[in-house]
Amino acid sequence: MKMPRILIVEDNSHMLAFLNATLERHGFIPVLTSDCEHALRTIALAPVDLAILDYRLPGQTSGLDLARLIKQRDARLPIILITAHSTENLTIETQEARIDDYFPKPLAIKDLLVSIQRLLASRGLCTRPASAGTGGSVPGLIDAHRLVGSAAPMQEIKAYIRKVAQTDSNVLITGETGTGKELVAELIHKNSKRAGKPFICLNCAAIPESLTESELFGYERGAFTGAYAAYEGKLKQADGGTVLLDEIGDMPLSAQAKVLRLLDKKTAQRVGGRRDVAIDLRVIAATNQDLDALMAAGTFRRDLYYRLNVAHISLPPLRARRKDIPLLLRHFICEFNTRRTKQVRGIASELVERLLQYDWPGNVRELRNMIEVCLIDLDTHLIDFTHIPEQYRVKLPGCGINEKEAILSALLSTRWNKSQAAQKLHWSRMTLYRKLTKHHIVSSRSETEHDTPVLSDTEVSHPLLDVTPV
Repeated sequence: MKMPRILIVEDNSHMLAFLNATLERHGFIPVLTSDCEHALRTIALAPVDLAILDYRLPGQTSGLDLARLIKQRDARLPIILITAHSTENLTIETQEARIDDYFPKPLAIKDLLVSIQRLLASRGLCTRPASAGTGGSVPGLIDAHRLVGSAAPMQEIKAYIRKVAQTDSNVLITGETGTGKELVAELIHKNSKRAGKPFICLNCAAIPESLTESELFGYERGAFTGAYAAYEGKLKQADGGTVLLDEIGDMPLSAQAKVLRLLDKKTAQRVGGRRDVAIDLRVIAATNQDLDALMAAGTFRRDLYYRLNVAHISLPPLRARRKDIPLLLRHFICEFNTRRTKQVRGIASELVERLLQYDWPGNVRELRNMIEVCLIDLDTHLIDFTHIPEQYRVKLPGCGINEKEAILSALLSTRWNKSQAAQKLHWSRMTLYRKLTKHHIVSSRSETEHDTPVLSDTEVSHPLLDVTPV
């Protein structure tokens, strides 16, 4: 089932955050912006299914003006206007601008959701009922688009998340670093009956061992030096919701015992306390470590393992689902296009082949980081080998041959300007000179005037990388 994309143009950050959370909870994909120019660029890059516009926007363009511009591009796109000043004249103007519906502030969110459902249905889009995301049985998975992947393992994981979310069972998520364990935990929470309550992520490896118990379970006033006031603890802050104990393998044994009691009794004692505090939450644990080895070494409790490992999700490494790499590339390019107002169309096909051959030890996170670095100062519509930073380029298969091609491409594109070529390659000038010597690339005055680099070794062709987008 397609998840409708809804553009929200609102300059009030609090209203923007509220609409974002509300629409996500009801199974939509919010596309956020606060100004007209960015809104038009966003629609041009990735079409949306509906637009929600605030009447008053920064600059001289109002929500009405923006609606007219949008309708010129797509007359069928449904538009909802939000205004703090509803008048008879405004009603007439919205009709003239062909706005489909409008709501005064403060918003009646139920009425807004009904209007969204009606307008999307008029375009033949199947959507969730307005009560979706409240814990009822739903056919789809809220925010499923964030877990990118069409490979069989990912489809099975998405289906399992949907089933597990409807229960209140504890979940253990395992997988290598960068595979998306925290994202899976968020999806379980958002699709559960606890979705309206807090979701708190605690990185057990980042909390000093001496502070683990007090940070998780809280402490009473005077429990230790510096405890001038009582603190309820992170777990109590998640009361009614879900807590993710990330890097659970790094939790000290003393804290493991208290977590076990919490899972058994739904109560815990604060440091320095004498009474039990009731805590109602769902526990999801995640780790990239081998818990069997930790249990054998005596650093992880077996009884806690069995309490946590009720439902188990094992996330595959990226090298086990290489067919998802092009999908992830498109997803991250779209994400950074929106964030940085870029207009990158894709990646050269030969480069994609190189990326498919790499093992990605950092998995999805490493792939995302690479795309983010590429787009920092990218001024073209296509990512090719010359745009890949050296820290990634040297890891790609066949990088020795393509390094020469990359240098030649950069020199040709900058008319043999070595400073610009070095900048394009993300190198210093000294690094470029060293690489020119390594690959026996020389120039003379006559060749420079004709923009032609010369190879002093055997004749080598140097076609530019294929510019076919992904």
